[in-house]
Amino acid sequence: MARDQVLPSEIQETALLQLLANSLVLSQTAPYLSCYDVLNLAATSRAFRFLIYHTPQVFRRLDLGNVKTAQFDSDAVDRGGQTWRNVQLDETLTEDDFYSRPLRGIFSNLRRHDILRDVQVLTLDGLSVTAELIHDILIDPAFSVRILSIRNVKNLNERKLQKTLQYACRESRPEGTPRLKGLYVFGSKDPVPEAAPQESSRSPSPTSPAAVAAAWNTRSQQTLTASLIEDPEAWYSRRGNQFPCRINPDWASTLVACDGIIAFDSVLCTSPRHINSLAWGKVKLDVLKAAGSPASALIPHFNVATHSLGGCEGCGSAPEGFTVWGEDIYPEERDTEGRRSSHTSMADIGRFPLLPPPPMHSSTLSAAMCPTGQAVRHRLSYLRKGNENKARFIPRCFDCIRDRYCAGCNKWWCETCYVGAFAGSSSGHAGLNSGDHPPVLKSCWECGMNCKDCIESTQRMCTRCGGGYCLIHNEGSDMISCDCKPFFSV
Repeated sequence: MARDQVLPSEIQETALLQLLANSLVLSQTAPYLSCYDVLNLAATSRAFRFLIYHTPQVFRRLDLGNVKTAQFDSDAVDRGGQTWRNVQLDETLTEDDFYSRPLRGIFSNLRRHDILRDVQVLTLDGLSVTAELIHDILIDPAFSVRILSIRNVKNLNERKLQKTLQYACRESRPEGTPRLKGLYVFGSKDPVPEAAPQESSRSPSPTSPAAVAAAWNTRSQQTLTASLIEDPEAWYSRRGNQFPCRINPDWASTLVACDGIIAFDSVLCTSPRHINSLAWGKVKLDVLKAAGSPASALIPHFNVATHSLGGCEGCGSAPEGFTVWGEDIYPEERDTEGRRSSHTSMADIGRFPLLPPPPMHSSTLSAAMCPTGQAVRHRLSYLRKGNENKARFIPRCFDCIRDRYCAGCNKWWCETCYVGAFAGSSSGHAGLNSGDHPPVLKSCWECGMNCKDCIESTQRMCTRCGGGYCLIHNEGSDMISCDCKPFFSV
């Protein structure tokens, strides 16, 4: 057969059908396809339709973020025109019905085709999602969602969502509820891969098996490319601030209420200033307050962690220690065969954050929490010696590291190594390391608090005007002068 010839469509269809009839191949391939591609494949023939609609693994992971019919047209409301006024004519239509109408229509179609009950990992990033819709996902028996992603959604009332989650996790809840075990809500939605350029030459029909196979090859190449250039993994590899936007402090009480029941893409701060910390009571808060540590007396009992830190620059650790993947909080609670008790297993929910993106081939929390290169099921890190192979981090909120964290290089100093700027002063409270100078200072408003090394590498004195300037944020400057105009004598 010549190279420019292609196999007949009947042979291609038969070969592809035999390949996908293997449930392992189909379950590993389907998560990388969009809903549009899966439905196109089902529309090619009755055999493909039966295979797609009668295999639960195909729709186990459903991403509606790129579905056109799921998008909410906000311009129709902002125009102040006919669309909103016509909708208001219906007195029975509520605000939730209006904003969640696209998604509710999709869920209705999925329920009619008996697909909705197979969805266990649901991604609604960037769509119009209301708190009432999430409430229905939690309590409606038609849903079987275990992991839900609602990052960067629109029209979401966070206060109502918090109350919904707290009510779902109440002590008097029915047994086996809620079915939801993981919620992505704080981070940013995953970047969309660039679309492949379309060929100008004649191509097969979009619903033919050849076109579907070509789309699979393209998406496989995009996935491989993205995996090779992906950013460092959140929390365990990427240090510093983990979220682009500020988190409402009210979320802390929700994380406390859902502890051991629903996991989030963040955890509670483990600083010794919070009562949930293992180091609570080990650090004297009155000494920190007397030493000038800011907001030491105003920090709430609980707070959501926003920063991932490594070891302290002074001692290499922290008063509360590291959060280590696979390490037990209660190592003594094991049976004779070394298996962890249910209490210890529930402690993981709330201690380890969900890592983006949501898992592709599983709907378990272990897969969503497990860092790259670590074991998902067999937690044997408590038997390992040394820390070189352990995935670990220290979760802190910004209030607890405000005066001891460098925003430039992510260095920080714990409460043991640095007490405060006025440690050992005449207030009568002796600091642990009295007489220490502040490890971080603010020399540039845009840079924030920086350590001595970062200040030396970014700050200069202008040889023209004698003023200080930042090499990063002073546009038009160089290594010897800022952007000031040179003075010429007449």
